[in-house]
Amino acid sequence: MIPIDRGGGGYTLARGKFPFRKVAIRVAAFAFALTFSTALVSAQAQRGTLVHEETIRVAPSDDSAKLGEAGRGHELVIIDASRDWTHVEAILREPKKDADEDDPLSEGKTITGWVSNKSLVSLTTPNGDKIVFGEAVDSEDQASRRRGRRDAAQDAMRLYYRVYDLFPTSPLAGDALYRAADIRWQVERSDVMTRPSAREREAYMRGQIDEQWMKLVIKKFPGTKWADLASFHLLENKLCGDWQGASKCPEKEADMYEKYASEHEQSPDAPEALFEAAWRRSALIEIYKTEANQKKSEESKSRALALAQKITTQYAQNEWALRAQKLIFYIQQGVPTFGNTTE
Repeated sequence: MIPIDRGGGGYTLARGKFPFRKVAIRVAAFAFALTFSTALVSAQAQRGTLVHEETIRVAPSDDSAKLGEAGRGHELVIIDASRDWTHVEAILREPKKDADEDDPLSEGKTITGWVSNKSLVSLTTPNGDKIVFGEAVDSEDQASRRRGRRDAAQDAMRLYYRVYDLFPTSPLAGDALYRAADIRWQVERSDVMTRPSAREREAYMRGQIDEQWMKLVIKKFPGTKWADLASFHLLENKLCGDWQGASKCPEKEADMYEKYASEHEQSPDAPEALFEAAWRRSALIEIYKTEANQKKSEESKSRALALAQKITTQYAQNEWALRAQKLIFYIQQGVPTFGNTTE
């Protein structure tokens, strides 16, 4: 069923790509502790991560004092190792560059101690990338469950990023970095959309979602579907909060989505981009009538139909083709797809 009435227009509801994306994220559980690997760590240092929570201890013994807990996906710098224990510097929180001096999170948090080898995956662990990625998928699945593990989404974000960070040449690296970026994007998006400014007409008048990780995906994996998916996310920061019944925003947004579909024809998001453009053109049919511009109203109808028909032919096996077919029916029958008269 196509979302015929989207209220004031503009911002599109996010559509999940993976199981975890289908549910609301517990925003309060996130502190955005995960950032890029610290510059203090040498590129040649032996590093690793955990795929299960482990206690950091003063000495390599279960009887020794506890220093803290290291969760899944935290970066570990390996200092020394024995048969059953590894001496590590656990980076539990990176310093926040943009935080105030009085903010306790600005300094970061690092603990040096011993952890059990049971859950440790290092650069030399056979199939290490697959192990960490597998745990990330499991954590994401936990996050999608009503009674899933607490902070599982945060674990998944860290673990996915760690696959890229520790195993940058792995076939899974691009997918992992995108998934980490996607989770982070959703968390920030949820925060942005709860602010009063979310309904402002112009995009620059509301909070912006941090684009750093998505741009990293595009930079590190150019020409891949992961870069295409990341580029589609970036369009959200350019959407109006509320069209306020005027033609300026939907016209601009339709052009933006058409441009994306033209430049990323092989993207998994190309049919959705075309649909977003077609729906906005269909909305303009009624909007231009309120502006006493019958000529542009007719032009919008023709363009909307052309875009929707392109989806049904070029992406016939995609679910967006079915939604486009319904949109065509509404347009041909003269059913408004925007405004108070929508159904």
